[in-house]
Amino acid sequence: MSGTRHRWDWDDAWMRLGVVLLAAWLLLTLVLPLATLLIKSFENADGDWMGWANYAVYFSTPALFDSLWNSVWVSGLITVITLPLAYAYAYALTRSAMRGKTVFKALALIPILAPSLLPAISLIYLFGNQGVLNHWLMGASIYGPLGIVISQVFYVFPHALMILVVALSMADARHYEAARVLGASPWRTFLTVTLPGSKYGLISAGFVVFTLAITDFGIAKVIGGRFNVLATDIFKQVIGQQNFSMGAVVGFVLLLPAVLAFAADRWVQHRQVALLSGRSVPLVPQPHAPRDWALWVFCALVASAMLVMLGMAVWASLVTRWPYNLNLTWANYQFADFDSEGWRAYFNSLRMAVWTAVAGTVIVFVGAYLLEKTRGFAWVRNTTQLMAMLSMAVPGLVLGLSYIFFFNAPGHPLGFIYGTMAILVVNSVAHFYTVSHITATTALKQLDGEFESVSASLKVSVGRMFGRVTVPVCTPAVLDISIYLFVNAMTTVSAVVFLYGSNTKLASVSIIHMDEAGFTAAAAAMAVVIVVTSAAVKLIHSVLTHRLNRSTQAWRVR
Repeated sequence: MSGTRHRWDWDDAWMRLGVVLLAAWLLLTLVLPLATLLIKSFENADGDWMGWANYAVYFSTPALFDSLWNSVWVSGLITVITLPLAYAYAYALTRSAMRGKTVFKALALIPILAPSLLPAISLIYLFGNQGVLNHWLMGASIYGPLGIVISQVFYVFPHALMILVVALSMADARHYEAARVLGASPWRTFLTVTLPGSKYGLISAGFVVFTLAITDFGIAKVIGGRFNVLATDIFKQVIGQQNFSMGAVVGFVLLLPAVLAFAADRWVQHRQVALLSGRSVPLVPQPHAPRDWALWVFCALVASAMLVMLGMAVWASLVTRWPYNLNLTWANYQFADFDSEGWRAYFNSLRMAVWTAVAGTVIVFVGAYLLEKTRGFAWVRNTTQLMAMLSMAVPGLVLGLSYIFFFNAPGHPLGFIYGTMAILVVNSVAHFYTVSHITATTALKQLDGEFESVSASLKVSVGRMFGRVTVPVCTPAVLDISIYLFVNAMTTVSAVVFLYGSNTKLASVSIIHMDEAGFTAAAAAMAVVIVVTSAAVKLIHSVLTHRLNRSTQAWRVR
């Protein structure tokens, strides 16, 4: 018995050390860089302390302050437009008996596989000065808030949809039966049963959409024109004017609404109560021809808009010279003719995405396991858990800017990674850490504590238990984390636009540079290559998940 206790004391010591190392990693990649950025916002270009002077200059400069208002009202408008569209689409997928649900869901998720710049480029070809549908605008310009709003709705739609599909899937048929018995009309049933039951998901989706819209950089950069927002202001202050102190100020101004939205979302989720109990009866949608056909038409229109955006980018990438020579060609894919890095930027992105997926999955899953299974050590675990949730509230531009000040500081022991592939991988893992961590934690919470008790009685070490039981059982979650990290690393632009070096330029950055140089067709071509790559990897992930589930998840089938 003493041998078993000694083994578990030794295992506990190693697990506590692992928690400390995870805390140190999160401190190094998230907390300290943000603290450095905060300090920089109170200094001048020479590093002298200025107090609140930089903030006073910011709020007294009309052009800079206007960008804050522009960001807030545009993001609010995007949220107001996106939520009803996503809610109706999610309702069709979960509460109707219409045909083609699988296809409609797949089409709605297309924007996740594309960089945010793709819809902006497509809109330029559709409604730009020489766009095929330019006359539809009747003199209005797509460059500015109109283009930003349309592009952002395309970009954030699937994020809202995924949350609302989950919210609407949680339904108890008994409530609807009671409403029917009481003579409630379908509209009254929707207002008194469906909408209240999904309100927390709706609120959470609203916060997510608002945060994504206000922090995105790529869309505003490509199609924003002279309409300034906070994200482009940071880029202009740092890259255009080399005013790092003011860039730090704008970064923290941008961080504030994102943090407030995140805190509000956490508060809403804590107030949510269970909608299903052990006595609940799953709701099975019954056929209703008028409703089903109406929802099918709505989903077809939304999905068609998704395909038009993607199809326009593909067509534009194949046209010889828009709009004078519409013959198809592969010339726009000869990236060396438009950007000094050529195809190397794409392969840099591919390499970075693979490393992010591999390293990130290991760090996230092992870290979540340590936080869930370590006994005692509560204050360290709780602090680490709080840091793990921090990255969701930090915009990519802000995190990237903080890395400049932190890792590029004179004498920094890790300064050698600045400008290398390593810092891009570290930044990407840190930026997308929270969602991956939640996925891993959710999977681990499904494992009964009896597993640890049985392994202890059999004198099985924690490491062996982790490799033989935990990882195989959680294989679906591990694969989901890896594909999430890969796709986001492949498509991100805001988090890495400040950090690439002369040999590590990425495909998303190359798109911006080619668009700035007037090579919009080549920029569209690079965006299409990213979409194809992400879709191919997602397909491989689906096949691999299906095959591994048959061998590692057989216990789920009775």
